[in-house]
Amino acid sequence: MMLPKDKKLCSATLPPDVLRNLLRILPELTLDQTLWDSTNQSIPFVTRFTYIIYHLLVLHVGPITKFILSDIANLGNYSKIDNLVLFLSRNGIQHLVLQFPKDKPYILSSLFFTCSQMRHLSLRYCSVQPPPTFKGFSELVSLELYEVTISSKILENLISHNLLLERLVLQISSILDHIKIDAPKLKSFDFTGNIELISLKKVPFLVELLLFNTVVPSPEAGQHYFTKYFESFPTLEHLHLDYHSLQFLAAGSGDTEAKLSSPLNYLKCLCLSYICLDELAELSPALCLIRSSPYLQDIQIKIEYVALDILVVPVSIDVVNEIPSSFSDVTLDHLRSVKLEGITGTKTEIEFIKLLLSKSPVLVRMLIQQKIANVSAETRLKVVTEITKFPRASPKAEVYYNSGV
Repeated sequence: MMLPKDKKLCSATLPPDVLRNLLRILPELTLDQTLWDSTNQSIPFVTRFTYIIYHLLVLHVGPITKFILSDIANLGNYSKIDNLVLFLSRNGIQHLVLQFPKDKPYILSSLFFTCSQMRHLSLRYCSVQPPPTFKGFSELVSLELYEVTISSKILENLISHNLLLERLVLQISSILDHIKIDAPKLKSFDFTGNIELISLKKVPFLVELLLFNTVVPSPEAGQHYFTKYFESFPTLEHLHLDYHSLQFLAAGSGDTEAKLSSPLNYLKCLCLSYICLDELAELSPALCLIRSSPYLQDIQIKIEYVALDILVVPVSIDVVNEIPSSFSDVTLDHLRSVKLEGITGTKTEIEFIKLLLSKSPVLVRMLIQQKIANVSAETRLKVVTEITKFPRASPKAEVYYNSGV
C-alpha cells in the first residue's frame, strides 16, 4: 500500500483509525508482500486480507486509479477478489496489476471486463475468458500477460480490439496456435513462449521487438519467411532474438549471403541470445540481420557452446571462408559498441570478430567475454593473441577481454 513517507501499514505503528483513514483517501494502493509482512503475523493471512479489503470497500471515497495485488496465499476461495474487482470497476481504475499463485490461478469475473477506463493492465496466473459482448478496453495502452490461460483466438481478439495499445508483453509457456498482431499504434512487443506462428501485419510504428523461445514454424512460414518478416515494421530500432526465434524465422535457411527484402534502416541495437555461430541455421540469419541494418550502433551476442558432434548443420570451412566476401559491399558505418559473451575460439567466431573489426570505422569498444568451461587456458590465450593482430577500421577501437577468471 502506498503510504506517507516513512510509514508502514503495521498494527504496531498505525492505529486502526489511521489505517481506515488511509484506506479511505488513497487513490493508489499496493497490496504485496511488504504489506503482508508488516501486519500481525499471528493472525491468519485470510483474516488480515479480509480486514483490509473490507475497510477498503466500505470506507473508500473517490476514484482508485492504480491498484496492485500480489503475493497472496491461503485465501481458500476468491470471492473477496470478485468483490474487489467489482469495486475497482466502479471507481475509475486505470492501472491494474493482479498476480496470483501458480497453483491457484484466478478466473477473471465478467465484471473485470467492464473496467472501461483501463489504461495499464498486468495479469499473472489468471484465466482470461471474456464474455462474447466484450469489445476490448478502448483506453488501454499497455498490456502484460504472464502465464495466463487464454486461447489463441481470444488473445488475438483482445489485442486487436485495443486500438490505442502501445506496449505488449506476453510470457505464456502453453503452446499457442497462429496469432496475428493487429495493433496500429504498437511500439513495443515482448514475447516469450511457445507458438506456431506470430504474424505482425499491422504494426507500422513498432520500435522494439523481443522474441524468445518460439517453436518450429508452421509450413505457412515458407522458405523466404525470414527475409520478408520485417517488412511491416520498417521503423524498428531495437531487436532481441534467441536461437529459437532465429530458427523460427529463418526456417532452416542456410543462405549466408542473404539480405532482408527491405533494409532495417532504423535498427540501432541488435541482441542475439544463446545462439551458436557454428550452427548454419543460426549463423545465416544473424549475418543477414547485420548485413541488412546499415545504421546499427550496438551489437550484443550471447554465444551458446554446442559440441560439434551434436550440431544439426555445422558451418563448413568453405562457408566460413566466404563470410568476408559476403560483406564486400557492406560497411557498418555507425557501429560503436560490440559485446560478445561466451566466445570459445572456434574458426567461425574468430572470423566473425575479424569481420566486425574490419567493417566498423567508428567502433569504440568491443568487449569479448570468453567461456571457461570446455575451453583450456591455452586456447583462451591463443584466441586473445590472434584477435589482437586483426586490422581495425576504426583508429579508436578498443578491444577488451574478460576470461572470466
